Amino acid sequence: MQTPVLRNGVVALLASASLLLSACSSGDGPAAGEEAPFPRSSPASAPASASPSADLPPAEGSVAVVKTLTDGLASPWGVAALPGGDLLVGSRDEATITRIDAESGGKTLLGSVPGVAPAGEGGLLGLAVAPTFGADHLVYAYFTTESDNRIARLQYDEKKPPGQQLGAPDTILRGIPKGSIHNGGRIAFGPDRMLYAGTGETGDTGLAQDKASPAGKILRMTPDGEPVHGNPEGDSLVYSYGHRNVQGLAWDSGKRLWASEFGQNTWDELNLIEPGKNYGWPDVEGKEGASGFVDPVAQWKTSEASPSGIAYAEGSIWMAGLRGERLWRIPLSGKADEPLARPQAFLEGKYGRLRTVLAAGGDKLWLVTSNTDGRGTAKPGDDRILLLKVR
Repeated sequence: MQTPVLRNGVVALLASASLLLSACSSGDGPAAGEEAPFPRSSPASAPASASPSADLPPAEGSVAVVKTLTDGLASPWGVAALPGGDLLVGSRDEATITRIDAESGGKTLLGSVPGVAPAGEGGLLGLAVAPTFGADHLVYAYFTTESDNRIARLQYDEKKPPGQQLGAPDTILRGIPKGSIHNGGRIAFGPDRMLYAGTGETGDTGLAQDKASPAGKILRMTPDGEPVHGNPEGDSLVYSYGHRNVQGLAWDSGKRLWASEFGQNTWDELNLIEPGKNYGWPDVEGKEGASGFVDPVAQWKTSEASPSGIAYAEGSIWMAGLRGERLWRIPLSGKADEPLARPQAFLEGKYGRLRTVLAAGGDKLWLVTSNTDGRGTAKPGDDRILLLKVR
């Protein structure tokens, strides 16, 4: 039994989470959790087209690579922007956090996060900077330990020598089930200044429908790790459920929450998140119109996406694809839970696997590659952060 322990003693009962060891990829075939290791139906039965919106007009956006900000990064995963624009980048496998100068690309090692146990899809995952950073200098991290996934906050003191600038982790949430796959890991502060976390179901699919478990959910909590007034259930962190493996969180100009999610072997998803709603896994994958479940706004064949981070800019959601090795643009109408035009792909195959995309202000985005995580084909210079101009 794993039990998530909230910082101030609020305890929620969890279902046990088992590791699905047989799901590990050998490394030569499809990557577990990102490239459909658990066939639910014959590939021949999968729909031929990834477009659920054939009646929509084609998108007419554009992407230009302004520059490579930095390169030589090892297994980058979480990225967060400091108030001045510099970036914090976490290494999943090395459990380090590095500051990247937004102008020069210069790197400063802050330090390591103790307790991280990298394995499979686990390690040092999402990063977030507190909305009160100017006063408290707190950085939040989601990471995998030997026993669980947890969220902790660390104080960043840039006056100390490089490598010694991170304070001891102050754990605000522990007991999120871990697995060799589907650890989720994306965290972000919303417009309400609350902390949101996307989790995975660890390969134990039933956990996604178990509202007593934080696995396969989007969680919403205070900066101290407490349930937020206005959550669907007052004593619970669970904001939405029925998720397979949430990998991206972003809010649009209307403060609507969007989330990207790995599918199994048929459809990857982009979902518009509403509190208390059930997003279907493992009963539903993609758009099925089933009663009681929320359909995704957009969906893709897993070979075209395997989506990770998302960001909002210039009226669109931008979604990084791992197996798909491309950046997707999903134009939003702003009025309904549907795209304004058909999703549009950019940079296909040019930079390999794409892990994280982050708004950089106006028409700019930061894009982080993911070719040194053991699943990509690393090229000289990998991994790198690109600055994009988009519309």
